[in-house]
Formats: sequence, structure tokens, C-alpha cells
Amino acid sequence: MLKIEHISVNYGLIEAVRDISFEVNEGEIVALIGANGAGKTTTLHTISGLLRPREGKIMFLGQDITSLQPQKIVAMGLSQVPEGRHVFPGLTVLENLEMGAYLKKDHAENLKNMKEVFERFPRLEERKNQDAATLSGGEQQMLAMGRALMSTPRLLLLDEPSMGLAPQLIQEIFNIIVDIQKKGTTVLLNEQNAKQALSIADRGYVMETGRIILSGTGQELLQSEEVQKAYLGG
Repeated sequence: MLKIEHISVNYGLIEAVRDISFEVNEGEIVALIGANGAGKTTTLHTISGLLRPREGKIMFLGQDITSLQPQKIVAMGLSQVPEGRHVFPGLTVLENLEMGAYLKKDHAENLKNMKEVFERFPRLEERKNQDAATLSGGEQQMLAMGRALMSTPRLLLLDEPSMGLAPQLIQEIFNIIVDIQKKGTTVLLNEQNAKQALSIADRGYVMETGRIILSGTGQELLQSEEVQKAYLGG
């Protein structure tokens, strides 16, 4: 579904991502793990079209999207939930969700998607007329995920979904990610919480200083001595 071929990304003279290649197959949860500053968010932003690679190619559903504008990538079926949630303050929960369907003109489909989002996140329906900025961190994360799902993505990019959440909410968010995948949406997950991410991932890649240094199944990486020492406190 997604194929990254030798991409490198710079911020000015600083090389944030160096010659990385990986792929995501349809129906998988694939985890990108690594310390803060490893290049994970840069990689997701580049896939989404928010950044341009200095070199390399990004293929999605067999098409080259390396130079496409972000809105065209969303229209193709690839949506991102950004790090830090970034809900729209001053808009209600309902209006935030409607923004997720901005590119979709099928009113009946949008109503169906809204119903599914409310079924998955009942708290959002309870607060649908509330200013999104007044939600708790966990509720804002649910809203950001629901907003992305309103575009009916084939592939969902999740950037640090557990950041700043209480432990019980973290588990709830990861259960929701598994449910999203089971219902047909492929997931690429960027997460500092390596143990949680790898425990639900089909496969994973470990990033360090802009490079991919390890890859394997989720279970293989959980049991890797190198991963345990660096990321799991082993």
C-alpha cells in the first residue's frame, strides 16, 4: 500500500532523515519507534506532503505521491492524526469532525461516517456542541482520530497518539487503534511508547538519528536485546 524508497529530508542544512526505505502492506499496523528527535514525525510529515524529500520516492496505492499537495494525498485515502492533536479551537466537536470530511461531497456518506465516529467515541457525541479546546487531552486525541476517520482513509498515520495521556487512557487509545485496523483501515503508527506500539504492531521499524537501524515483526522487536536496552528499560 505504501512504499518509501530512499528518502532523505533536510531542515535547511540539517539532515533529519537519511536514506530510509520501508513499506506498509494493506491491513497491517506498522510501528515506527525511536527516541525523540529520531526523525519519526519528519517521516510522517513527508509522507503526508507537508514536507518535501531532498531525494527519494514515496509510492501510495501504486502511484508516486512524492510531489503531491497534502489535500490531494488526503483525497487519495491517506490521512494523518498530528502529534499534539491540533484540534480547531473555537469550533465545536461536531464542526471539527465536519472539517475532517471537507473534501467529501457525499452528504449521506458523511452522515454515516459521523455515526460511526460517535459509536466508536461516545464521549464525542456527548460533547458534540462543546468547544473542542475545552476537552481533556484524551478527548482531544479521540477527536483528532475521529476527524481523520471522517475522510474514510485507506491508510491512517498516527503521530504519538499516547503523548501526555494518563495510563488508563493510553490503553483505551491503543485498543481503539486495533479496532480501527480490524475494521479495514491500515495504520502507520509513530510512537515513543515502544512497548505499547510493538505489542499491537504486525511489523516495526526502529529509527535512530534519521536512519532505520532495525526492522522485524512486532514480537521480534519486543524480544530484541537492543530494543529492550534502548527503549524498554531492559
